[in-house]
Amino acid sequence: MVVKVLNISLCLLIGLALRTACATESPPPCNSEIYCHGRLLHTIQMAKVYEDSKTFVDMKLKNSPNETLAKFDIFMKIHNNAPTRNHVKKFISENFEREGQEFEEWVPEDWVEKPSFLENIHDPSFREWGSNLNKIWRELGRKMKKEVERDQELYSIIWVPNPVIVPGGRFREFYYWDSYWIVQGLLLSEMYDTVKGMLDNFLYIVDNYGHIPNGGRIYYLERSQPPLLIPMFKLYFDTVKDMKYLADNIVTMESEFDYWMSNHTKVVLYNGKNYTLAVYGDRSRGPRPESYSEDVEMADKGFRDGYQKEAFYSELKAAAESGWDFSSRWFVTNATNKGNLTNINTRSIVPVDLNALMYWNAVILAEFNQYLNNTEKAKKYNEIANEWMEAVTAVLWHEEVGVWLDYDLINNIKRDYFYPSNIAPLWTGCYPTNDREKVIRLVLKYLQTMNIMYPGGIPTTKEHTGEQWDFPNAWPPLQHMMVAGLHNTDNEAAHRLAFEIAEKWIKSNYKAFNQTEVMYEKYDATVSGGHGGGGEYEVQFGFGWSNGVIMAMLDRFGDSLRLDDAPPKEYAEARHSAVVGAPSTFGQVATGLLALIVSLTAGFIGISIYKRRTSASHSAGEFLKKRVPSRAQYTELRSIPKRARNSR
Repeated sequence: MVVKVLNISLCLLIGLALRTACATESPPPCNSEIYCHGRLLHTIQMAKVYEDSKTFVDMKLKNSPNETLAKFDIFMKIHNNAPTRNHVKKFISENFEREGQEFEEWVPEDWVEKPSFLENIHDPSFREWGSNLNKIWRELGRKMKKEVERDQELYSIIWVPNPVIVPGGRFREFYYWDSYWIVQGLLLSEMYDTVKGMLDNFLYIVDNYGHIPNGGRIYYLERSQPPLLIPMFKLYFDTVKDMKYLADNIVTMESEFDYWMSNHTKVVLYNGKNYTLAVYGDRSRGPRPESYSEDVEMADKGFRDGYQKEAFYSELKAAAESGWDFSSRWFVTNATNKGNLTNINTRSIVPVDLNALMYWNAVILAEFNQYLNNTEKAKKYNEIANEWMEAVTAVLWHEEVGVWLDYDLINNIKRDYFYPSNIAPLWTGCYPTNDREKVIRLVLKYLQTMNIMYPGGIPTTKEHTGEQWDFPNAWPPLQHMMVAGLHNTDNEAAHRLAFEIAEKWIKSNYKAFNQTEVMYEKYDATVSGGHGGGGEYEVQFGFGWSNGVIMAMLDRFGDSLRLDDAPPKEYAEARHSAVVGAPSTFGQVATGLLALIVSLTAGFIGISIYKRRTSASHSAGEFLKKRVPSRAQYTELRSIPKRARNSR
């Protein structure tokens, strides 16, 4: 079976001699010589004044960029181009204000104390929890000061006209794919004006920048995140049925889709036929400004020439665009997923979930245009959707495995490793309806074979690397993707499995919240109530998508879920149902116990190459000193004192 990627880059055709020239032709992440590239950024970030490199690039300038750069030139001359860390620290204090200066206090005016979805939650403890989660939106609201619009050059923030709900913690600005689950939660909270404002912000950005970036900072402009504007808009439209709002914004949504079609697709020749599929990618040069010193140091250790370093930076930014930063999912070593960050090849992997989303975008655009009687456009997008489903089925579906798999374009092979995203086509409907029963039966068998039911949720991968999108971390959007995908089918066994996954996730999140009154961005699959770890930054809490996913699950299953009791009969039967002729539950006790032992005794087996902690990673048996929780940095779950109920 021969597979060829047809769009071979110009740099590869010209050869090694011109590779560096090709790389330097790429633009920087943005034009700012303060926040995105240049000597000032390099000097400050490499001085490592802050534990988190994002701190500096989120600071406000005290003077204009030109004046600041002029002062920096004088500063460098005074110190013979070799300032010490203390010198750099003093320069920052004289020329920058601390991070987070863009915002002022804002409580959403449309916040509702008792949204109606709470009435459908049978268990009183879960209902109270849902009410507390609803209150968190008041804490995550952000409104930009008027001077941000007037003096945009003094900030790295991208000005938008309306307030937003942010993820939380170090993530002080909006993020693209986070917002889908935030919007889902906000709609359940009946905060329709807030959602409309957030959608208006995204539409404004597409109109002014050509696409939605990774997040709300100018240093994110050259990369995006999973394309969820159109599905986000559909969530809102299906709730409020505002046809005029749809008509006013259909062209902008099509522009966002066109950006992905034009900048993120590759043509793959498979079994004699060309298929168009999407990949993640980045077209800027240099390290990520928000992780500058880490990127530079890793590149210096792993690569010698400038081209290799630039390629490495692009792979890191492509992984950041995927939202999975970082994961063994993007490692390619001898046609396997082994290795470390120096083996990252994100741009050469065709991801299942991205392509399922591209199909979904096309389907929704066809639907929207049909509502507006744009018959020809509806036909166009239906054709794109059909072609995408055909490509996903031909290249990514593997009947012998029983699931969709990412594809390695370097070695022309399937990536036969477990990820929750493997079943994303169930979520978006990207599979042939005539094979529905067979597909679902095979997927259920695959999930059982993988033994993925852990006490704290579905793990992101089964690889121990220390990266945050690897084992044992369990991420809210991936839990939702699996639960919604299984529940979207008309298969009873799939529905029961969806309930079982949701039940474990809800109870694990509840346990953590009941101990700490904190929602984390990620959790530990091996320990019910345990938070996640690993990766580039400390564990964050807030947390936008975690709240939205739990709200969606409580809304869907709240009438059947019980905190302490056994699940209702119709779901309990899943533990003995012959989904594929197997007598035992998907969540096998032995698997959970083994995972727990591993977690308690060894912690992470893999060691992250990217480490920015000031202290060594703690195993599950270690405790940090008790301290008051901070919204800006990591706190050990068991060391967070319960906050008073009236604090929310």
